[in-house]
Amino acid sequence: MTVRAIFNVVGAALAGAVSASDEAVPPADPREVRALLADLGLLRPGAFEAEVPQALRRFQARAGLVVDGVAGPRTTQALARSAREARHLRALGMAA
Repeated sequence: MTVRAIFNVVGAALAGAVSASDEAVPPADPREVRALLADLGLLRPGAFEAEVPQALRRFQARAGLVVDGVAGPRTTQALARSAREARHLRALGMAA
């Protein structure tokens, strides 16, 4: 995943977190959500679309978020942060 893609995901999440209006936040890009879940080892590359909500629920439960299987702003932000940390640990040789 590129830095630009991460910024896009995080930007969408932050827009929802700081928005003062009651307007709906646009959903996160499904390809980016899948890539983040794969980075965390929660979704295998090439997984069926039906597997994504279950992977999101597993992540949400581990992260202490509302477990609904939806990639809302808080979930997307937490996904991006966790994936970034996991990549950093792998680069340091501290994680599989």
